[in-house]
Amino acid sequence: MSFERHLENNLFDLHYALKSGIYEHDGYQFFQVFDSKKRDIYKAEVKDRVVHQITYDYLCDIYEKVFISDSYSSRIGKGTINAINIFKYFSKLSDNNSYVLKCDIRKYFQSVDQKILTTILSDKIKDEKIMQIIEKIISSFEFGGIPLGNVTSQIFANIYLNELDRFVKKELKIRFYIRYNDDFVIFDDRKEKLAKYLVLIREFLIEKLKLEIPENKSEIRHLKHGMEFLGYKIFPDHVLLREQTKAKIFNKISRININSKLAVLKHCNSYNLRQKLLSASNFED
Repeated sequence: MSFERHLENNLFDLHYALKSGIYEHDGYQFFQVFDSKKRDIYKAEVKDRVVHQITYDYLCDIYEKVFISDSYSSRIGKGTINAINIFKYFSKLSDNNSYVLKCDIRKYFQSVDQKILTTILSDKIKDEKIMQIIEKIISSFEFGGIPLGNVTSQIFANIYLNELDRFVKKELKIRFYIRYNDDFVIFDDRKEKLAKYLVLIREFLIEKLKLEIPENKSEIRHLKHGMEFLGYKIFPDHVLLREQTKAKIFNKISRININSKLAVLKHCNSYNLRQKLLSASNFED
């Protein structure tokens, strides 16, 4: 409200600061949210969020042409449900005896190396003034990594792991690969081949991006046993809601949010679950 009260003057001042090279990024306001786990959120000042949005749009215009089709996080026309649908599609294409490798990178956002990220970006961004602004956004987060809360962090996260995507597709020649942020899955009919891929990917992430996949964050399962991915448990012929997600829905159901909960259920085999939800009588208003 304070920024908008003098919106035109503030935007002209910001424009001048950006063009003249005197723009400086201010600090962050810190708070926490609790959903499936505690998350530390850092909120930038309004003027900086304006710069973030401009930068985000600029980078999206450049990198959308570069990203692989099976990267689904924070991209227009992609998203969780499309990733789930492609998982089901790959499951049908794969043999019934196939396996799936699932990996999750340890503390991804806070593990992003700012210097490596800057180097990756400089390969595409040749305008020095724009690159200086991007560097100021990256270095504004003094704790290292990229903060949850910046819209630029979403595109930075995809640009950083686009290096992994290129390695998987061009070097390892893997066909059935899906990535959503720092969660990714690979399909193959040979369990031993997936174990080999995991070793090579771990080596690449450590050496090139300084990222780690802990032992408890990787899993190889037979497709017929189902794999948990993005809130669902996916089998070759059906999709179920994860038990944790199911419990969360029933714990937080109310008259206000029931439609949004039903929307989550429509993407999986959940007839009985929907009937239980609809028959629930103890809503919290």
